[in-house]
Amino acid sequence: MHKGLTIFATCVLLCGLSAAKKRDEAQNAARQLQEVNSTVSARSLAAELMILTKHGAEYAAQGITHIQTVGITQAAKDAWDVFRPGGQLHPQYFLEHKWNFIFEGILLVVIAYMFLQRSGPKKKQDRPLSEKEIDELCDDWQPEPLYSHLTEAQKAYEPPVVSSAPGVMLTVNGKKSLNMVSSNFLGVAGDPKIQAACEETVKKYGIGSCGPRGFYGTIDVHLTLEERLAKFMGTEESIIYSYDLATIPSVIPAFANAKDVIVCDEGVSYPIQNGCTLSRASVKRFRHNDVADLERTLQSIDREHRRLKKPLNRRFIVVEGIYAHSGHLAPLDEIYKLKEKYKYRLVVDESLALGVLGRHGRGACEHWGLQPGDAEIVSASMGNALASVGGFCAGDREIVDHQRLSGLGYCFSASLPPFLATAAVGALDVLESRADTLLPALEQNARLLRSRLAEVSGIHVEGGDREAVSPVVHVRLAEQPQDASEAEDVLQHIVDTALRKSGVLMAVNRLSKLDFVKTAPSIRLVVTAAHTEKHLAKAIAALDLAVRSLKRSPLGSASP
Repeated sequence: MHKGLTIFATCVLLCGLSAAKKRDEAQNAARQLQEVNSTVSARSLAAELMILTKHGAEYAAQGITHIQTVGITQAAKDAWDVFRPGGQLHPQYFLEHKWNFIFEGILLVVIAYMFLQRSGPKKKQDRPLSEKEIDELCDDWQPEPLYSHLTEAQKAYEPPVVSSAPGVMLTVNGKKSLNMVSSNFLGVAGDPKIQAACEETVKKYGIGSCGPRGFYGTIDVHLTLEERLAKFMGTEESIIYSYDLATIPSVIPAFANAKDVIVCDEGVSYPIQNGCTLSRASVKRFRHNDVADLERTLQSIDREHRRLKKPLNRRFIVVEGIYAHSGHLAPLDEIYKLKEKYKYRLVVDESLALGVLGRHGRGACEHWGLQPGDAEIVSASMGNALASVGGFCAGDREIVDHQRLSGLGYCFSASLPPFLATAAVGALDVLESRADTLLPALEQNARLLRSRLAEVSGIHVEGGDREAVSPVVHVRLAEQPQDASEAEDVLQHIVDTALRKSGVLMAVNRLSKLDFVKTAPSIRLVVTAAHTEKHLAKAIAALDLAVRSLKRSPLGSASP
């Protein structure tokens, strides 16, 4: 302890020496230091320390006066005399007087102290449980079920079996039925020319690619499809994924991380929800299609970041062109204005809007007047209008190239089978050559279906005038049970009745337990360009008949 105080006194005195005005004063101070080192004792150490501190302060004051008297240049020369080789503050001086052993000793003590510290908190030695206590714990344990409780109607449900190629008419359970569930919007599934091209591709390349794109899984038809998609979307490049449900969950985490912010509509589908979760970004949700609430959310984020002085990060707004859970259209014209105002990047999932909306069928962005590039990231499924498999993302060259190393679904999944790439190219050929006839026909059928559904009593059609062009229609009962499971059973009874009595195939829109969107159960109808007015009239009549038959019996007694 005394040695430590001596070292402190030494440092104080040497600091005074560095500011000494004259050389003889420095020598005098050194003699005083030697006297202190030789005579300090336990009784007089405190008094000596006070004297040394006083001298150090005096020398510091003298140093300031010296600088004011002789100027900075001369003071610097005097300071160099102290610190230069041979001076009293040069490291050699410490080595000659063996002071280095003090510092080395302190360092060894610190190292030994850190080495002897335990890495974690001390664990209490719990006594082992007795057999009686183990039995009591086992009796009290209630494991969580691997699946949710099934109603009697769900246990008895048998899904319809389709035994024909997709088209307007299907063979369901051995009977010819009208197809109102397929998202084959342009009717290109089963096109003879596309089938012939796929057959030739199978003969040339086989069925699968047997490897990811970066490991010998890239075939010339993949590059052709990416080039065609980029040209069609009006972007610099595009990238294709082998699975559409893995496309947006791969794209979002490729650009967003834990430091970033994602603002998404609360009605987005599960793939987008999954992508936001995998990105680990801070996710904020705004009310479905509520632009005013979106702006409030953006303003709240700005205020919070200014208050906390958070560093600059990336910010994204994520929406769907046509929402899968409701059939609603996102107001991209207004969302784009807010995106520009608050400096966000816009991500749009065009899975249900590609080949449906816009003059050329490019999707909701084109429908609302956005130019290519206004939405920085555009992704879509190729399993709907293009009647193939997989998904793609289109954008600037930097956007696409980054995904080739960071898009997990691209890097670690086997590439798209070559014949499916050929099928997508063939669908693009149809869309580009017949857009002026297919797109107006699809829009006309969508408007007709919604207007006819509004005449059916006992049901509610989701959407308003903005959704008149949406080919995806969700129908709910005007009065349906509050319990979601019971409501699904009632709607399933309507769907089964329409198939059994009228030969019209419909589907109940079901949500995963992992899906945070909690919308009311609904019947999902899909119209295509291949449907005729007669087909739609049959579908309306079948739904009307099924709803009226339901009214004649209690809702709770309905069963498949």
